[in-house]
Amino acid sequence: MAELSTLTEDLTRRMDGALESLRRDLAGLRSGRANAALLEPVRVEAYGGEVPLSQVATIAAPEARMLTVQVWDRSLAGLVEKAIRDSGLGLNPAGEGQTIRVPIPQLTEERRNELAKAAGRYAEGAKIAVRGVRRDGMDQTKTLEKKSEIGQDEVKSWSDVIQKLTDQYVKKVEEILADKEREIKQV
Repeated sequence: MAELSTLTEDLTRRMDGALESLRRDLAGLRSGRANAALLEPVRVEAYGGEVPLSQVATIAAPEARMLTVQVWDRSLAGLVEKAIRDSGLGLNPAGEGQTIRVPIPQLTEERRNELAKAAGRYAEGAKIAVRGVRRDGMDQTKTLEKKSEIGQDEVKSWSDVIQKLTDQYVKKVEEILADKEREIKQV
């Protein structure tokens, strides 16, 4: 016999993954203050390929409006500086030997609105992922019914449980988005 708890554990784990992915995506959006996660998407041309910045340097936020990047291999400092400049994050790094200073400029109202829209797109992607997990759960339930492992009453109650779980996660996505939008719009 199939277990509802096993199914809900799997669905919860997968929905948690969608939330974690959303948090990572949103961490990369600037909110006007320095955050090491801002440079997470930056990739550096090094060692014969593209590698994440975190694999060639240490990133720190010593001040509210400044990031420092301590490059481990001095020969890569110029490449790291170029990668940050070309990342599309609107940053202008300044190299000082193996240390690169990255000042975080003040956000304009227009840029804040763009960032809020981008956050909304990330959140919508997370909602779609959560709904995809729900669809998989519903499909598994229907498959079990076809195999006569569960009855129609169980299908109905399992579907209700899966829907409640989905609603909880969609609400969490909306809360995370609201927090990020508040952070972005804060002057």
